[in-house]
Amino acid sequence: MIRKDAGSVATTRRQARIIALQSLYEADIAGHDPIETLSRNLAEEECDAAVAAYARHLVEGVVAHRAEIDRKLAAAAPAWPLDQMPPIDKNLLRLAIHELLFDNKLVPVKAAINEAVEIAKIFGSESSSRFVNGVLGTVVAGQANEA
Repeated sequence: MIRKDAGSVATTRRQARIIALQSLYEADIAGHDPIETLSRNLAEEECDAAVAAYARHLVEGVVAHRAEIDRKLAAAAPAWPLDQMPPIDKNLLRLAIHELLFDNKLVPVKAAINEAVEIAKIFGSESSSRFVNGVLGTVVAGQANEA
């Protein structure tokens, strides 16, 4: 499932993020259970244990915190209601917001944003990377104001 143009030297975390994104996207579009979708995708994908473990961590984290993530996402992009947001962008933002809010000890803010922007360039539309960057910047600024 990892697109070959995603880079032949993709890092473990990037591979995991891509598999997690594809699983969340499919679950969102088709109404499937995200955890079951991930399990099936991991079974089909040839990836090492570290990639599988981090992809599982990401999807389980998004599922566990989805209500809070979606509130932050809706607040950061008020012109784009979630049901009108492109599904690939929405699910990539969910992943990145999870990393920013719940994995901030594991993943530095700049790394989470940069990874999301780079993945948006691969899987999103022509404007996805700018949109993702702007929304995540707003989320980070909001977190700083809450602190």
